[in-house]
Amino acid sequence: MARHRIDEDILDRAAALFAQHGFAHTSVKAVADAVGLSKAGLLHHFPTKEALFLAAVEVMREHLRRIRDRLADQPAGPERDRRALELMSDIALDKPGLVSLALIPLTSGEQEHFLGDTGEEDGLVFEIFAAVGADAQRVVRVIGALSALAVLSLAANRLGETSAWRKHIVTTCFDALGYRVGSTSEG
Repeated sequence: MARHRIDEDILDRAAALFAQHGFAHTSVKAVADAVGLSKAGLLHHFPTKEALFLAAVEVMREHLRRIRDRLADQPAGPERDRRALELMSDIALDKPGLVSLALIPLTSGEQEHFLGDTGEEDGLVFEIFAAVGADAQRVVRVIGALSALAVLSLAANRLGETSAWRKHIVTTCFDALGYRVGSTSEG
């Protein structure tokens, strides 16, 4: 397996542990055990626990940047929103740990210690959905759709239903954005 893919798998597993136990209560040994490496082997990939955490956050950000860039030329509206949900669902279903990590700001203030108040993830998400400066209803709908995407993708992973649930997750999130199912192509 390519080094990049191995590192992303390590980061996804680490992200899940950080999300579940918090940074302070997640040891390098616990992450190493979860990914099938020795502590020294894990430290060969990431020299410190902080480096591991920040790398996981950066991978999450990079996925969001790629989605934003892929949608940059599409006008705001249902087609762009559906495509954004499809792209985000693909990542969420493939990398459930990163989704769990992305939820930390909603459930804990611990992430601020490492990220400061950059708010980059929020900004990227609102750019993806062409919702920068949007009214309260749109902001609530985007947050609701992403919350549904996160919870449903995590459940799909736990139940081993990632392929079967993908279309339903996208449809549910599209509905949360305020679109009637069938108001755009089902993709």
